[in-house]
Amino acid sequence: MTRFLLAMLLLLAPPALAQGNGGCPPGLAKKSPACVPPGQAKKAGYAVGDRYEGAWDTVRRDRYGLPPLAEGEAYVRVGDRILRLDREERIILDVVQLMLE
Repeated sequence: MTRFLLAMLLLLAPPALAQGNGGCPPGLAKKSPACVPPGQAKKAGYAVGDRYEGAWDTVRRDRYGLPPLAEGEAYVRVGDRILRLDREERIILDVVQLMLE
């Protein structure tokens, strides 16, 4: 009987232990993205809707074959990406990945 109870306990323990936040600290579990430290989340890159806080260096769209801009927009190169921004709010409207040779 004790072997049976021990076997049942061992079978039921892993699913019960698997529930939870996977070792993520409570403060990071609530962040977006979850369980990623703020410094690492920023390294992930830029996303549409983010605010661009970097240096302001515009790009000539014809050099990269980019479509025309609407009034109040600008292209900014950041590494191997080009961001289309709202000039006034500095909100990212589009992220273009460049194919560098």
